[in-house]
Amino acid sequence: MKRIAVYCGSATPEDQRYIELAHEVGRTLALREIGVVYGGGRLGLMGAVASGALEAGGEVIGFIPEALANSEVANHDCTELHTVTGMHERKQKFTDYSDGFITIPGGVGTMDELWEAMSWAQLGYHQKPVGLLNAFGFYDHLIAFNEKMAEVGFVRPAHQNILIHSDTMGDLLDKMLAYEPHTPIFRMKAEEL
Repeated sequence: MKRIAVYCGSATPEDQRYIELAHEVGRTLALREIGVVYGGGRLGLMGAVASGALEAGGEVIGFIPEALANSEVANHDCTELHTVTGMHERKQKFTDYSDGFITIPGGVGTMDELWEAMSWAQLGYHQKPVGLLNAFGFYDHLIAFNEKMAEVGFVRPAHQNILIHSDTMGDLLDKMLAYEPHTPIFRMKAEEL
């Protein structure tokens, strides 16, 4: 993998472990010579991911919507900073520019990005690994919910391993590198659906 899109919050939680985690994620990717593709912001976890990667000599490519580009939230220290028309184009650029996706703690926007990456993988718009870093147990309930959807039958057996998760960054990257693409819905026969 040459580049990974990192989905995370632009907020700064009181618990500094989250900022430190984001910084370490960026640093780890840079040390593995994997570029960061992200939302182009300088605040919160977003800014910490970019700083971690840049300080370790890594590549950081940001995509920021026009509405935010001219404000003080844009990170002009990025290797490349692209302005896009809105969130839909931003997420498409994440997919176009990356070889996989990692979600670290975040809020509603982060969840939107994660579920879209999973949905697009399931359908067949991409065959890239979708990773979830479950640091501090932050995503325990989301992982359980994903398993519940599969148990009830809303996630087909062929797609139950799309979400790759781990509590540590090194293990998550190793699992993502070993990812074997599944059969997407677009290539399934009616009786498989």
